Amino acid sequence: MRLIRYGESGAEAPGLWQNGRIVELRRHFPEIPDVGEEFFRGGWLERIGAISDDGEEMDVRLGPPIARPSKIICLGKNYIEHAREGHFEPPDKPLLFAKAPSALNGPRDPVVLPQSCGQVDWEVELALVIGREGKRIPAAEALDYIAGYTVMNDVSGREAQFGDGQWFRGKSFDTFAPMGPALVTPDEIEDIADLQLAAKVDGETMQTGNTGDLIFDIPYLLHYISEDITLLPGDVISTGTPAGVGIFRDPPVTLQAGNVVACRIEGIGSLVNPIVAG
Repeated sequence: MRLIRYGESGAEAPGLWQNGRIVELRRHFPEIPDVGEEFFRGGWLERIGAISDDGEEMDVRLGPPIARPSKIICLGKNYIEHAREGHFEPPDKPLLFAKAPSALNGPRDPVVLPQSCGQVDWEVELALVIGREGKRIPAAEALDYIAGYTVMNDVSGREAQFGDGQWFRGKSFDTFAPMGPALVTPDEIEDIADLQLAAKVDGETMQTGNTGDLIFDIPYLLHYISEDITLLPGDVISTGTPAGVGIFRDPPVTLQAGNVVACRIEGIGSLVNPIVAG
């Protein structure tokens, strides 16, 4: 299944994406909650799997496919070549940081340049959404805790990220977490460890990579993170970005108003976000 949220920002409704058509889930289940913790705890992902509906064509905005996650956990330097392009040693253990959930943005929404920070950069990433609560999750069971996968652009304000001495502000400006276009359930993906990622700016390819090149794979990440942090349904884990970000180019390339950033992962879909002045 490809689970979406559609409608105006702050008033999205849950739906299914069926070959370009939208199934309105509240037509079948008026009581269905938004896609978040209550949705997964209530078993709604399994319940909607039985729907027989081809959907209809709708000209609507798509929102991020998850609403109000308790946390967005991100990985730094989780691809060897990305670590090397920044002249860093690959980490010995996962490097975790957080983005504010308020940074979430739709797959076609504008990314707004902050007034307090320059050197805004792109990072295409595979993100996963937790489907059931877990703590001290065994790596061998980790994939059973995943509701689905999506694309995230970990947009980064490099001046704040490097100038503050920690990453939270530079990673959490409003609109800095475009996500979507859908939450794709694991049965739709043949091999999560062999997916191509790419990011383009104004049509020029900047990043390419493969999820098989992750330093720390998804089962290990869930095991490591959940050792002393409880993962809740709806939580997002974004697994890191491959080489090709703008700040480490010679000379650096950073985003300006008028640019368009497209992030794609095979089997999942694309984000296409215009950059606008704040």
